[in-house]
Amino acid sequence: MRKNGNTLLRKAKKSKNDEFYTQLIDIESELKHYQNQFRNKIVYCNCDDPTISNFYKYFALNFEELGLKKLIASCYLDNESSLFNYNQKKSSGYYYEYTGEKDEVIIPTFEDVTYFKNNGDFRSEESLELLKQADVVVTNPPFSLFREHINQIMEYEKEFLVIGNINAITYKEIFKLIKENKAWMGINMGRGISGFIVPDYYELYGTETRTDDFGNKIISPNNALWLTNLDNYQRHTDILLTKTYKGNEEEYLKYDNYDGINVNKTKDIPSDYTGAMGVPITFLHKFNPDQFEIIKFRKGNDEKDLSINGKTPYFRILIRNKRI
Repeated sequence: MRKNGNTLLRKAKKSKNDEFYTQLIDIESELKHYQNQFRNKIVYCNCDDPTISNFYKYFALNFEELGLKKLIASCYLDNESSLFNYNQKKSSGYYYEYTGEKDEVIIPTFEDVTYFKNNGDFRSEESLELLKQADVVVTNPPFSLFREHINQIMEYEKEFLVIGNINAITYKEIFKLIKENKAWMGINMGRGISGFIVPDYYELYGTETRTDDFGNKIISPNNALWLTNLDNYQRHTDILLTKTYKGNEEEYLKYDNYDGINVNKTKDIPSDYTGAMGVPITFLHKFNPDQFEIIKFRKGNDEKDLSINGKTPYFRILIRNKRI
């Protein structure tokens, strides 16, 4: 059986294998929309090896242009994890701080980094001391620990921009943040994110995997997203509503267990419907909190999954148009 990128990502999540590394092209494509939001701030990439991380590389090479105050990157490492086997000398994690001074090394080697006493887990006391310094966290957290990573950021009241699996927005903790307008989706998602670098020992199957010009193995799961609390233009752009409910009632089936209609695609949201509407989770990529209100996720009045004629459609978000 052939496996595509989605299958590999699900398999990796199940096995807690989190070695998916973000490509520089994807970081550049997203970060260009937040250029003016980093001035005089300390950026912490707390799940990134400063010797090889593309997150660290982006901020270090654009340090002056972005007007950064400081850049910190820290790396988890233990006896069973060696980040592509580049560093076999130590079994503890390490970090590097860059302030843009002329005598500083821009891209560090293993001789330039500072080693933690322990493995450098983002939840460790040593890593937390670095987090406390930071204004903004930008990274690719371990997919299996995504909830914990976001919870930590919110606990310490930091700005953030992180990449993860689109299913993360279905987690109750993450959805609650989105509903309360404390977090939202970034600009790129799905096929707008070109793929992740994976270690050499990964087997590549199907059409969604490849090897790049540098010999890196790439998987393109097409189900990744950026999650952030940094403002962007997209969340202030109205969704253009071209359809109406009146005259097309038969297209919008009603739920068995909630007073609302089902809308299969965001583009089909009717402009004249005043009640609750169930839309796909991908709606959140275009969600403008000034245009729509999020009511709840997935459940009807009986707290069972929304159903139509006894059948349950894929996850739906219940929304209401705030302007009619």
